Amino acid sequence: MTSEVNRRRFLEHAAAIGGVVGLSPLLAAEPESAAKEPEPLRPIGDAKGIHPGRVVWAHDPQVTDWQGPGNGHFYQDGHVKQDRADAMMVQAVCNLTGEQTVAQAWDKLFRHLNQRRGKGDAGYRAGERIVIKPNWVGMIFREGAVDPETYRFVQRHDYMNTVPQMIVALVRQLVADAGVPEESVTLCDSLAYLVHEYYDVLHGAFPRARYEDYAGKFGRTQVKASQVPLYWSCRPKDVTTDYLPTCLAEADYLVNFATLKAHTATGVTLCGKNHFGSLVRWPVQTGYYNMHRNSFPDETRIYREQVDLMGHAHLGGKTVLYLLDGLFSGKHPVDPAPRRWASAPFGGNWTCSLLASQDPVAIDSVGIDFLRTEWDDFPRRKSVDDYLHEAASANDPPSGTFYDPDHPTPEKRLASLGVHEHWNSPEEKKYSRNLGTGQGIELIAVKPA
Repeated sequence: MTSEVNRRRFLEHAAAIGGVVGLSPLLAAEPESAAKEPEPLRPIGDAKGIHPGRVVWAHDPQVTDWQGPGNGHFYQDGHVKQDRADAMMVQAVCNLTGEQTVAQAWDKLFRHLNQRRGKGDAGYRAGERIVIKPNWVGMIFREGAVDPETYRFVQRHDYMNTVPQMIVALVRQLVADAGVPEESVTLCDSLAYLVHEYYDVLHGAFPRARYEDYAGKFGRTQVKASQVPLYWSCRPKDVTTDYLPTCLAEADYLVNFATLKAHTATGVTLCGKNHFGSLVRWPVQTGYYNMHRNSFPDETRIYREQVDLMGHAHLGGKTVLYLLDGLFSGKHPVDPAPRRWASAPFGGNWTCSLLASQDPVAIDSVGIDFLRTEWDDFPRRKSVDDYLHEAASANDPPSGTFYDPDHPTPEKRLASLGVHEHWNSPEEKKYSRNLGTGQGIELIAVKPA
């Protein structure tokens, strides 16, 4: 029995760090023990946002007509309908802010962030830069899905990356409605080869935007390290200091555009984990701190790397909007293509969803509730939301960690990064603010016309 447990752990952890390329779903390790059902409607932490704790869920089953592998690829031939993706993004930002127009919504988002970080009641100003951080782990440079010489997919063509049409919908708002010059927008995933298949969609819509990736070929810009450090709050010894990419260090604003996915080692991969691809090195690169060390274990009440990334002044501190692209969902890294969902309201269709929030803890909490409703394996790990307990209580976390990623020694403890709770039921999908019973999450469900 012990050898079988060890084998399952090896397969699971190796798959999660890319050590078993092309691992079959049949070999994916199942969690050794499922967590008990979490107690619903027990918010912890301090809700963030114009409307504190608000998460908007836009769901449009007609946004795609893609039938799955064999029917081309979802990013091709209009399979994702750009007008409907645009409408989902409109509903997201307007319902999040309570404004009637996209221009008013973005002005309110910029002003709220600037007030929160002590810059006064200021909207967007000409020349300020915005970085969009997608999750393009399906293009990661180490795993052989992309030919580095041609910049084209050789496998994982249909992997659940942040969909380019959803990024177009976001950038269109920034440029057309928020007054952001196209050349002031940067898209960056530091570990990805930005393939032609995605780049052609993005660059075709916004040729003056900046595109940064791992290698910087074919008109992309190679990501470079800045002099702005990130310090891990577990205070590891004898490791190389991490420095943020220059584009993030110099940015005025950030949009965290993650994906709605399960993960064989962490249970889920959402906004909190998206910045594992925001450093100029591989998460487990020799000589650096191993970012998987405490994000993988099944223990609870322990230090979590996600909190340092969520709370760093140049990452979470600059984030004006958190988004989860849920058009297509699956399990990383074992699924080469997305899975249709059986749970309501999806009914055997793709997830066709977009989540938006100003609260990084709240949006991941909602993402977890969706994922654990659909699947009874990885998203139900007993430790799946431990990083959210740490983040919500970063000022006094269960682990006792002094979270301060901005200084080499503990100096200024992070405040609560947001609010965490679980919904009342998968059928109603209500949180404490919806029910008027607490100061937790408010989930607003919208269906674009």
